[in-house]
Amino acid sequence: MHFFIRLSTKLMHLRKTTIGIIIGVFVLFSASVAYSIEPSTFGDWFNAFYWVLTTMATVGYGDYFMESAEGKIFTIFLYIFGIGLLSLVIGKVVDSIAEVQRKRGAGLLSYQGQGHVVIVNWSKKAKSAIEEILCYDPRTHIVLIDESSHHPVEHMEQVHFVSGDPASDEVLTKASIATCRAAIVFADERIEESALVDGKSLLIVSSIERLASDVHTTVEITQEQHVQNFRHAHVNEFILSHDAISRLAVRAALQEGSSDVISQLLSRGNGSDLYEVAANPSWKTYRDAFDDLLLQGATLIADRDDLAINRKLDAPLPAEAKLYVVADAETHRKISMGRARK
Repeated sequence: MHFFIRLSTKLMHLRKTTIGIIIGVFVLFSASVAYSIEPSTFGDWFNAFYWVLTTMATVGYGDYFMESAEGKIFTIFLYIFGIGLLSLVIGKVVDSIAEVQRKRGAGLLSYQGQGHVVIVNWSKKAKSAIEEILCYDPRTHIVLIDESSHHPVEHMEQVHFVSGDPASDEVLTKASIATCRAAIVFADERIEESALVDGKSLLIVSSIERLASDVHTTVEITQEQHVQNFRHAHVNEFILSHDAISRLAVRAALQEGSSDVISQLLSRGNGSDLYEVAANPSWKTYRDAFDDLLLQGATLIADRDDLAINRKLDAPLPAEAKLYVVADAETHRKISMGRARK
């Protein structure tokens, strides 16, 4: 008994590759021995190989079985050692799965995909952003970077967690920042001093721009005077968090119902939404674009940050126009499919 305990302990500490080689050699050797003992029972070597596997797996179909004394002794040997080795493999597989899950929960695994969205710093706003992204496109994969030691939304399979300093090259590389579609940096709410909050965000976006300058970056800023610093870091878009909340509160107070309209435009959850549409080559003026989109059920409201479309409908439509419409999801899908066919 002591021998078997020592043997099993040594086997448990072997590398997975070594165990795989041992199992493979054992199965091939056993199949060859079985066939050499009773060639008439199996007919060919492959049937003996099949019998060894079914015996080790304790399936025991009974289509082949050893009849001689030597064969029965070998079958007993296979029961003792073969089933034990197979159990060892199963245990290793279970341990490997558990280890992967542990590393996933601890944020130690690198993300291998591309076209994903990277979100930096966990907070209630980050959670809302994740829900909004998945509402917009349930197939989108998200990589969350945070300095916490445990996956905050482990139940969401499409959210991959990377633990560590978001400004670190190693952590950003683990998040596959170079192949992501966009990066959103939220203010770290664990820091009390607002200047330090923006300082950390600036350091993070600087690292992102250095490693992946083509990635579209959006950052939350707490103090307006820091905007120029973020523009210097080539941030694509920034949001003044307190400013946005204050403006929405004032509009709700002075213009009843306006907050509902704004909230609907900010959420993909229901009703009409704000979408970007590609310009049609047949559109020569803003009026052409406005009328065509209106017939399709969408309302053209802006070209980039220009909301004065209705006051210059006869102006030429620039080649670099970036048009935004208000429409429901189905209408936007039809417009996009129509562009693709053309």
